[in-house]
Parts: sequence; structure tokens; C-alpha cells
Amino acid sequence: MVEKMKNLVVEEEGQGMTEYGLVLGIIAVAVVGTLAVLRDEIVSLFTNAKDAIVGTESGDSSAGS
Repeated sequence: MVEKMKNLVVEEEGQGMTEYGLVLGIIAVAVVGTLAVLRDEIVSLFTNAKDAIVGTESGDSSAGS
């Protein structure tokens, strides 16, 4: 019985996947946090891009100036 307990502590199978999962979770939290902080800038960037596209489609030569 003591030998089985030692094997459970020493056994390293599955640790790699757990570590990859933890790293992936940390990266996901960092990405979500970054997007939350930069939300206004991202919205502004896409709004400006949309306005530039709509301006060029309607023949407005002042778009982008």
C-alpha cells in the first residue's frame, strides 16, 4: 500500500497536459484582460475603418483626409 502511494506522488504522466492547460488558461485571461482595457481604442479603430470604407464607396474624396 505504501508503495502505491509513493507511485502516485512520483508518477508524472498527465502533468504535461495539466501544465499546458494552465498556460493556456493564463494566456486566455491575459487576452481577455487586454481586450477589456483596449476596448475603446479597438472600437474607434474599427469605426474609423468602416467610415473610410463607406466614404470611398459613396465617392467622397475627402475620406481619410
